[in-house]
Amino acid sequence: MTSDSPRDVLFRFAPMIYGPTLLFALGEGAVIPLIPVIANRLGADVALAALIASALVVGTLCGNIPAGWAVARFGERLTMGVAGIVILGGLVGVVFANSLAVFAAAVFLIGFCAASFALARHSFMTTRVPLHFRARALSLLGGTFRLGMFVGPFISAALLGIFGDESASIAFFAVCQVATILLVFLGPDPERLVPAASASRVEEPARAGSSLDEEDTGEPVTGAIPTAERAGVFRTMWRYRGVLSRLGLAAASLSAVRSARQVVLPLWGVSLGLDASTIAVVVGVSGAIDFALFYASGQVMDRFGRLWAALPAMVLMGAGFFALSLTHGSGSSALWYGMFAAVLGVGNGLSSGILLTLGADLAPPDEPAAFLGSWRTLTDGGGAVAPVLVSALTAAISLPVAVAAMGVVAVAGAVGFVRWVPRYVPRSR
Repeated sequence: MTSDSPRDVLFRFAPMIYGPTLLFALGEGAVIPLIPVIANRLGADVALAALIASALVVGTLCGNIPAGWAVARFGERLTMGVAGIVILGGLVGVVFANSLAVFAAAVFLIGFCAASFALARHSFMTTRVPLHFRARALSLLGGTFRLGMFVGPFISAALLGIFGDESASIAFFAVCQVATILLVFLGPDPERLVPAASASRVEEPARAGSSLDEEDTGEPVTGAIPTAERAGVFRTMWRYRGVLSRLGLAAASLSAVRSARQVVLPLWGVSLGLDASTIAVVVGVSGAIDFALFYASGQVMDRFGRLWAALPAMVLMGAGFFALSLTHGSGSSALWYGMFAAVLGVGNGLSSGILLTLGADLAPPDEPAAFLGSWRTLTDGGGAVAPVLVSALTAAISLPVAVAAMGVVAVAGAVGFVRWVPRYVPRSR
């Protein structure tokens, strides 16, 4: 790159990275709320409709490792383009599905290919973004996706109001997808426009290579990682088993706490007997606070280090969950609900981009895709398990106990970050 300034990075990456991300997130955000509605129309009860809706998350989880292989084998551009075309096929299946099995398979396919989009962008930015701006660039990537997922449902509501048919929202997703594919194939090739060698890699933090050694000494290893021959996805998982089983699990706990917030806040409002509009306002304010802080998170990570974003985020969310769990029977439970929803929003906002950034810090610089596939599988797995854990504990004991349990997960994750971030991602500037 000719310049490593933040402004230069933003302008170079806007059409090739942030643009497709926003288009994809707008389309996906417009369709996600309709999945349970369509499933119900096809004959699913509430429980089965929820299960089918989760096929999107399960598809993404299952797609991470194959996406890592595809990006490493064929490159980011081709992987994204082919995945986009397959997603169009999945949308056709959603529109014309005449059974729940076909509909669920189409939703799973969309989630499976969405993993390729996410991982390809993550892999590209890992090798091209200057180190001093990495966290801000990746936080902006996460913020762009959040913006699309936030605005998408409103676009869907407008289309439903105009056309009165879910197919209009699905068609909107298809149009966004076509535009994304055109940007990917017809726009400037980012892999050629921004060569990997141009990204500043001096004074990099110690990478996951510390787990390469058969005998783990407990000391960070800063030597170069051999890249002469392609390692492959599963060999890469085994090679980096140390960092994946340590810092990777801490990252999964953060993903779990984030995911639990999205489930807990509506459930808590319902348990207090609040009406739908009040719950929507509380959840919306929490989400707005979360979105407003996404770039601040990147600033903190670039200026002070990754731990300064991860630790406050986990402490705030853990404290928020613990405190919320104690307020259910109080006289001002609704007031406390709004207050701690805001606290959870602040904590979640401060963690924006941290999982992307840590994955980029730890991945081998010459071939990051295979490692990132494993990393994203762990983090997505944490996000997928959390709602199940909340549901199970609520059914078995009570909702306050389930909420307190997520506070325990947050505390455990904070301890993991304190223990492992300095080892694997030490400050080197």
